[in-house]
Amino acid sequence: MTLHDRRHTLALMAAGLAASAGGASAQAADPAARLRALGIELPKVAAPIGSYAPYVIDGRLLFISGQLPSKDGKLLATGRVPSEVNLATAQACARQSAINILAAAQAALGGDLGRIAACLKLTGFVACDPTFTEHPQVINPASDLMREVFGDAGRHARAAVGVASLPLGAPVEIEAIFAIKG
Repeated sequence: MTLHDRRHTLALMAAGLAASAGGASAQAADPAARLRALGIELPKVAAPIGSYAPYVIDGRLLFISGQLPSKDGKLLATGRVPSEVNLATAQACARQSAINILAAAQAALGGDLGRIAACLKLTGFVACDPTFTEHPQVINPASDLMREVFGDAGRHARAAVGVASLPLGAPVEIEAIFAIKG
């Protein structure tokens, strides 16, 4: 991609963000209301299990460290997909990881998810058997939740990667990058 192409792409993205911020998308305008409508209450951010920060802000970028599918201090499931964790459970884990991402983003932004201009990228890791190839289907619920909460501003780039193991035996871990409003 040439520099001109990148500038054009960024200009199109900025135009889309401006339309969303201008009220063209009610979903993007009030993520807190969308969460309430979805019946989602964001949990308290889990303490890191290693030597890292749960989030970092650099300029207008918010980086959220990998989030496991924990709820009420416990993982929803442990093991590899699909031999120990079925697809539906792995998808529920991905959604819970996304909820935890939103909780970390809310904490990073002083409680105001409305400061998010866009979800730029999700990277999903799936602990799986060597022959498993449905990584995108596992991570889709996390992507879907970003669209449900942020509307068009929730559309993002993504990677879904199979790995041999994840911390604490989790079947899924997801990290995120958001653009925040200046």
